[in-house]
Amino acid sequence: MVTKQTTVRNAYGIHCRPSGVIAKAAQGYDGQIEIKGPDGATAHPGSVLALLGLALTCGDTVQVTVEGPNEEAMCNRLIELFEANFDFQR
Repeated sequence: MVTKQTTVRNAYGIHCRPSGVIAKAAQGYDGQIEIKGPDGATAHPGSVLALLGLALTCGDTVQVTVEGPNEEAMCNRLIELFEANFDFQR
């Protein structure tokens, strides 16, 4: 099991589009993944709605826990996404 913490860096937080990118990265992973928000609420990142339910804003600390095959690589990928500055066209 791998657990790491990071800070949400996207200026607008983890809204619909970033949630979709994170969910796509997590879907199909053959193991367990849990995201814990700053208030202690948890979510499975394979669900856009679950991620939105965490209401993560810029500066929030999140904890990513992954257990399964290639857990270190999956955890690092999710950390990268939570730290990303998404620049979607408006």
